Amino acid sequence: MGNVLASSQPASKDVFPNLPPLPPIGDVKPETLNVETPIIIEPKLYNEKIENPGPMEDLHKKCKDVYPVNFEGARVLLSRGFSSHFQVSHTLNLSSVTPSGYRFGATFIGPNEVSNTESYPILYGDVDPSGNLNANIVNQFGKRLRSRLHTQIQGGKYMVTQIVSDYKGDDYTASLSVGNPDIFNDTVLLAGQYLQSVTPQLALGAELAYQRSPHIPGNQLAFLSVGARYTGSDYSCSGTIGGNGLHLCLYQYASEQLQFGVELETNVRLQESVASIGYQIDIPRSEFSFKGLVDTNGNVGAVLEKKILPLPFTFALSGLINHTKNNFKLGVAFIIA
Repeated sequence: MGNVLASSQPASKDVFPNLPPLPPIGDVKPETLNVETPIIIEPKLYNEKIENPGPMEDLHKKCKDVYPVNFEGARVLLSRGFSSHFQVSHTLNLSSVTPSGYRFGATFIGPNEVSNTESYPILYGDVDPSGNLNANIVNQFGKRLRSRLHTQIQGGKYMVTQIVSDYKGDDYTASLSVGNPDIFNDTVLLAGQYLQSVTPQLALGAELAYQRSPHIPGNQLAFLSVGARYTGSDYSCSGTIGGNGLHLCLYQYASEQLQFGVELETNVRLQESVASIGYQIDIPRSEFSFKGLVDTNGNVGAVLEKKILPLPFTFALSGLINHTKNNFKLGVAFIIA
């Protein structure tokens, strides 16, 4: 698990596949040959078919997944599945930074199988004894349209409400999202996204966002940004540029044990830039995973996860230190699943 904060969500892991092994030479033993037999290695043939590039919001996902998600305090998580469609979780959090207490979570995966790894509808969320709720509903209509609903209730008030719909074509994805619509207070956030695969390696896209609120100058604001992603055999580079600034990412698959990413974010309005490097180390035979990051703000963070076999336990240790502010945060978690 790379994120113990989202324990109730279905986990997912997406990395570049390894290069295939060399083809077998045959049953003939080399010592029986009178002459040296050359070994011909055929190059790997990549699929030149233009495929769907995914949604625009996942443009930097490869690089983002390498970075650790740090947490603070002590945490115990118990997850149990009652069937292949339904599971529940219990989380106890003790922290001096985030609110402490108990949260109950549940996940339901419907019987509608779209592929070998996808089934709908999906309902997941968690709630605490005070009634604070995080809820998500994901459903797919037909083969191309998928919609998501996310809502967050804090203190008896709707704090976040977001509806996102993705239409997946053969070589493009168009998305429309609506956030925090409020007719009485005249507030809404609309965003339209489009990502097109130009070649099997190159994808180009754009996003147009519109916000209306009485708390911003002129009561409304709109901005346009464009993005691109190039995917190689073992790397991916992506970038977006718009009115707010520039965002660049580079992901590199070094080996089965090592992946790393480099990220640069520039905010024109705040006139600041942050560069960071993250890496992920996996040792499959030892059930060991380590993620770390270093950025130009003085932050050094890491998350270690180790499965304790044959017991169904996972131990997670998180550490984040800011050398500039002389601040340190430590987190320990036990996950039982």
